[in-house]
Amino acid sequence: MATFHLEIVTAERRVYSDEVDAVVAWGVEGQLGILPHHAPLMTMLQPGDLMIRKNKEEEYLAISGGFLEVRPDKVIILADACERADEIDIARAEEAKRRAQETMRAAPLSVEAAAAEAALRRSLARLRAVEKRRRKPPSAT
Repeated sequence: MATFHLEIVTAERRVYSDEVDAVVAWGVEGQLGILPHHAPLMTMLQPGDLMIRKNKEEEYLAISGGFLEVRPDKVIILADACERADEIDIARAEEAKRRAQETMRAAPLSVEAAAAEAALRRSLARLRAVEKRRRKPPSAT
């Protein structure tokens, strides 16, 4: 099966660098899947879960936004922040979600509410990545 090289980097670190079968991310107009030989593309990413498929195994990450570029030889994701599902502190993500919802309820039309909405999207992306990692069926060996 054909593969392509995937690089995921943030300002702090290289999160991922390997040959993969597919990647699914959240663009600004919805979910998009990238397979080998995809047409060149550059798009903004919104906060969401990111799925990487390699050798019939799926790995989930949470991304807080950034850019995705499909080149002929590889796919590059420049992320604002990115965490593997197994790195996510669930209690911290739940607390961030609660605080954001509380801020949005207290002052729904404020600048703080807009920032809280962005924080809510990030925390939901983190929690979705963890949930999808938990739900995935064990690999058949």
